[in-house]
Amino acid sequence: MSSDYNNKYIGNLGEDIAACYLERKGQQIIGRNYRKKYGEIDIITKDSENTVHFVEVKAVSYETKAELDRAVTRRTWRPEEKVDSNKIRHIQRVAEVWLSEHTASIKWQIDVVVVKIVTREKYSTVKLLPNIILD
Repeated sequence: MSSDYNNKYIGNLGEDIAACYLERKGQQIIGRNYRKKYGEIDIITKDSENTVHFVEVKAVSYETKAELDRAVTRRTWRPEEKVDSNKIRHIQRVAEVWLSEHTASIKWQIDVVVVKIVTREKYSTVKLLPNIILD
């Protein structure tokens, strides 16, 4: 299996896991993979207070749960660190386009969901980082 295929598979699986997680948290999925030429938003949700959440999903895979546990304990390989200010600016730009196409004025925020997956053992962990703000 090629690395690109594996990365795409893990990315898609991570997005599916994140979507299920957000739905269990009471959010309604209103869009997925919203693309513009300068960026993409993985998941768009709405919560019970009608706040729109533009969600960036970062997924990573591990061979075994023990490997995942070691990485978590050592705090190594934190995929959320790849969501830098440049990435947030791109998400914000795409979010503003989505907002202009769908409504005049509503509350919104950018969230990050980190999914760590052990495919062999059908195990994953999910962490929500809500309301990411640029400094």
